Amino acid sequence: MRESEIERYFVWAVQSLGGVTYKFRSPTQRGVVDRIACMPNGETWFVEIKTEGGRLAPLQKLFAADMRRLGQRYACLWSTEEIDIWALNYGLIKKKPPISCSNETAQ
Repeated sequence: MRESEIERYFVWAVQSLGGVTYKFRSPTQRGVVDRIACMPNGETWFVEIKTEGGRLAPLQKLFAADMRRLGQRYACLWSTEEIDIWALNYGLIKKKPPISCSNETAQ
């Protein structure tokens, strides 16, 4: 599964929980996370999306360490299964994802 498909699934999962995600790009800081998730309970998560077999770049590892040191919520999610586990911590009632998340063909 491609990273973009996993990321689309993450957006769907957060929306299913009543949250909102923002694509995060920083023109001056390399290594930042892919998404910021704002959850309805007030939590903000910094989330890196990777594919199984992918790897974190050194600057991404540094960003993760900085977030943990600062007491921020950080997650690196490697698959839709890991997203499900992460989402279950919020009591997500398992719903069938939209077709655009589950049945895409490789492009």
